[in-house]
Amino acid sequence: MNRVRVRQHVNPLGIRYQTPINPIDWERIYLDMNQPLLLDIGCARGQFLIEMAQLEPNCNFLGLEIREPLVETANKTRSELGLTNLHYIFCNANNSLKPLLSSLPKGILQQVTIQFPDPWFKNRHGKRRVVQPQLVAELAEYLAPGGTVFLQSDVKFVAIEMCDRFDENPAFHRQSKQWLAENPLRVATERELFTLENSEPVYRTVFTKI
Repeated sequence: MNRVRVRQHVNPLGIRYQTPINPIDWERIYLDMNQPLLLDIGCARGQFLIEMAQLEPNCNFLGLEIREPLVETANKTRSELGLTNLHYIFCNANNSLKPLLSSLPKGILQQVTIQFPDPWFKNRHGKRRVVQPQLVAELAEYLAPGGTVFLQSDVKFVAIEMCDRFDENPAFHRQSKQWLAENPLRVATERELFTLENSEPVYRTVFTKI
């Protein structure tokens, strides 16, 4: 994938990111809209989804990212590879998730991944973190029963906070109270590979929509 330089962190509370995205005509996005959908929130450069889309052609993949240059580059790469089951959208997931998911066919969203989100270490910046109660509630509304949410971070307090937010919602059940030793997916993100190469811990878990 082509590299483009962008700011590492973007404040989702900034004025530019307060306008929700319009609903999407999904029939114009995917060749087969009836395939199950995996949603990656905060997909960064999108390499994880590029690999997943090639490995699982019978699924559709959608990446949401708040840094517009990364989305433009990722969609260009997708087009060059001819992948008709993959798309990236520039948006703020914390105010655009509902209009996006509400326009999907019912039961299509089968899996959600939130991997290594920006930690925003200062307590006063906690509202900038992506996993907020409203986002969890919207996933609870639109994720198919039996669908899963995969969370991982290399920052333990962020991983714990994400788990607490999903635990607070009765629609979700954590599959194990222990952190997962292995990634259950077939592809690791660039951040995960970097963290493991430096012998640092990764905190992973999976929640199921009841």
